[in-house]
Amino acid sequence: MSRIIFDIETAGRDFEALEKPVQDYLLKWADSEEDRQEVRESLSFYPLTGEIIAIGMLNPDTGNGMVLFQNNSDPQLPFEDEGIRYETGTEAEILGKFWETIKSYDQFVTFNGRGFDCPFIMVRSAVHKIRPLRDLMPNRYGDAHIDLFDQLSFFGASRRKFSLDMWCRTFDIRSPKEDGITGYEVRDLYKTGRYLDIARYCAGDIRATAQLYSVWEKYIKTGGYR
Repeated sequence: MSRIIFDIETAGRDFEALEKPVQDYLLKWADSEEDRQEVRESLSFYPLTGEIIAIGMLNPDTGNGMVLFQNNSDPQLPFEDEGIRYETGTEAEILGKFWETIKSYDQFVTFNGRGFDCPFIMVRSAVHKIRPLRDLMPNRYGDAHIDLFDQLSFFGASRRKFSLDMWCRTFDIRSPKEDGITGYEVRDLYKTGRYLDIARYCAGDIRATAQLYSVWEKYIKTGGYR
């Protein structure tokens, strides 16, 4: 079975650049300045107020992958580093390349892909009139899409759900957060033109997800008892 891991990084639009009706809608239930600031800082989490600035893909069987990312400064030629090919493009271009790449794989592996990455990809693709080439949201309990966020919480049976960083630290996997970047900082990095730093952070995420997937498959996955 061919399989591919993927992950996205997103950035929200500037709140002040949004149309007035949109601003009013978003602030409708914000009763305090703290609430209003929280709304402004959460725009990266939704495909209606944010966009995809990087998509990482990794084949866990070969260790090779690709990170597609937006770069609004000087154009960069594609290059490869430690088995990861880096390419730039607009949001529409990287989404198109994403669909063309994943269409031939049998299985997708993500961390919280069903709750975040996949809906975001599908909505942003629709914004650009790009038709999906695969179903990213198949049966939750099948094996076409292994979402480790679901699997490691045993589909909600565990009372507490943990981040990728927490799982990495538990299983002694290098977390991309150890390089001093978190998902919450991606928007600021994007605004200051640190596009390659975002791409490398995304590469760290897919590598960490691959190692976590290996742990899950070898030691936690059910159905393989002897």
